[in-house]
Amino acid sequence: MFKKKNGNIVVISKPGKYECGGTDATLDRSAPKEIESEDMVFFNVTSALGFISSPDSDNGERFSDISYISAFASKCDGGAFLFLHTGVSRYAGNDSYAFSLTKEDIFPCLDRIVRKYDFAKQNGFCSRTHGLPENFGGNVDIRYSSGEKIYFADNQSPVISLAAAKEIANLFFERLNRADIGLPDLSALKEIRFEEKRNDGFTAATLTLSPDGTGVNKKTSQYEGGEIFKSEKPVNGETVRAIKEKIEKCGLLLWRYLPNSDFCRESVKTLTFIFGNGKEITATDDRNVPHKLGGGFFDVELEMTAKH
Repeated sequence: MFKKKNGNIVVISKPGKYECGGTDATLDRSAPKEIESEDMVFFNVTSALGFISSPDSDNGERFSDISYISAFASKCDGGAFLFLHTGVSRYAGNDSYAFSLTKEDIFPCLDRIVRKYDFAKQNGFCSRTHGLPENFGGNVDIRYSSGEKIYFADNQSPVISLAAAKEIANLFFERLNRADIGLPDLSALKEIRFEEKRNDGFTAATLTLSPDGTGVNKKTSQYEGGEIFKSEKPVNGETVRAIKEKIEKCGLLLWRYLPNSDFCRESVKTLTFIFGNGKEITATDDRNVPHKLGGGFFDVELEMTAKH
């Protein structure tokens, strides 16, 4: 039975105080089931897509064409940031992802898909079943310039249909293949600067890259207003290559185009990339980043502030 909580929030199910596992499920009655605005500015849909039974096997098999989708689009000046991650088999490791900037407006097409499959019908529903070995569902987070939004989540079963997933994947694939906004060549990267200012002090590091592929990392830090620590360490070529690879694979040079995260942070960290022609690009860790790309900032930070 539904129970009212905090006015508009209805508790559908909740485990007992000492119950192990169970499902927490709520419904926000204020979440609109129809969206008036057509000006979408943010689209983030992630979902596993379930199983089908094979007549040739007693084991469940994933859909042969697409079994997982994560599609992310954020409007920015002059275009949009696009990200698509799809999977075909859970265990084979044959998933793929791509991201880029595009000058084309993808959002009218996404809005039509959202309306065609009536995503707003599930708006406000959130369910989390504890103890599952993985997320068998996903979440939908869509926002409009009017302030209207669609949000629902379920970790037990797919949150969108296979047909909707295919349409979204095909649209993103097409637009990513036509994306025409390039990025600076990392071979011209000369320096990386890290900075974090905290209430109890700061940490700053500068990694200077050498023509031979190695580098030198200089770090300065202070905690609780105490002594300022300084260090200078060499960085070998293998580590420099790994850092560049992480920058490229996690799209750190594009993070500045992403919207701010909804999470509150005590401090904001920055990574600034300086190129041979003097161009500087800064990434901050307070952005709403697709999950597949999210670890890049921390990995570079770790090399510059802890390992060297």
